[in-house]
Amino acid sequence: MTPLAGLTVIALEQAVAAPTCTRRLADAGARVIKLERPEGDFARGYDTAVHGEATYFVWLNRGKESVICDLGHDEDRKLFEALISEADVFVQNLKPGSLNKLGYPIEDLRARNPRLITCTISGYGPDEPFATRKAYDLLIQAEAGLAGLTGPPDTPSRIGVSVVDVGTGMHAYEAILEALIARGTTGRGTDIHVSMFEAMTEWMAVPLLHGRYGTAPKRQGLKHPSVAPYGVFACSDGVPVLLSIQNDREWRIFAAELLGDPAVGTDPEFATNVARAKNRRRTDDFVAACFAMAPASEIARRLDAADLAYGLLNDVAGVLEHPCLVTTEVTLAERTAEMPARPVRFDGARAPAGRRVPALGAHTDAVRREFVGPSRRRL
Repeated sequence: MTPLAGLTVIALEQAVAAPTCTRRLADAGARVIKLERPEGDFARGYDTAVHGEATYFVWLNRGKESVICDLGHDEDRKLFEALISEADVFVQNLKPGSLNKLGYPIEDLRARNPRLITCTISGYGPDEPFATRKAYDLLIQAEAGLAGLTGPPDTPSRIGVSVVDVGTGMHAYEAILEALIARGTTGRGTDIHVSMFEAMTEWMAVPLLHGRYGTAPKRQGLKHPSVAPYGVFACSDGVPVLLSIQNDREWRIFAAELLGDPAVGTDPEFATNVARAKNRRRTDDFVAACFAMAPASEIARRLDAADLAYGLLNDVAGVLEHPCLVTTEVTLAERTAEMPARPVRFDGARAPAGRRVPALGAHTDAVRREFVGPSRRRL
């Protein structure tokens, strides 16, 4: 028995943020009925990299049922209303105001089904001044300050994955789980609103606190703005190794066992993280000189022996060959695709996950018969 087995989720969703949330719900056992326009979720058209299918869609829609539903048509409106009347959760990330224009304000949906948990994902939340503004991942990376903190000192950069969409979807997922727990006590649903901007400013708490009460951090590339040494250094064979010293005890170990100079570990100019960050250039010079004396394999051996944290600077090809990469298979129309597995284990075992990625409208007829057809059954 999966945790959310027996629950029905209706998803009126596009792109990445809401599909991230509902895929998590599907992985946990919920039945997710994805309502798509006749042309489909536009994420289906992002690329054709996975046997002709789009990477984002394959990643985020396994285990769902795809139903074509055009809310401009009366028959599809009847289907939508029947689904909402019996659903446990409704998730949507349409353009702000779209549901109201279609004649389905959230309060009406909840009046139709008081146990319904509704979750709306938007760019900036329901309050003015940006309530009706469209938003996408990179736009929010810029607006929320993420891009301003990312990259080398001379230019802002995009974080290399859709971190805003994924993070917002995960916030929505956890909020829905909280609402399900509350419903177990109250018997009533909850209206949830998750803002992409607020999801990211919450993650930006540390730099924002620095900016409010101290000095705002600046872009430093592959260096940590407030911990030192924490960055990438070249070994004698040119291989970059990223070192992370998290506390003063580790710095003393590094000084004694890697630098061969225990006095540096207790020198007041380097003994504390605050001092090392203040003297970052000299701190980094110690590490750079040490790493430049040996190849990466030897540096890694010595760091392992000292139980100090480090990592290699991999590209995509390197990650695909990484010994810790765990994958799972999903089924497309006629082929399978391999992707990273969920990073969660329960009692030592990985949680089961839906493995089929739905073709556009693959479940339309069956769902229509079940919910509005003459032979439909009550759930």
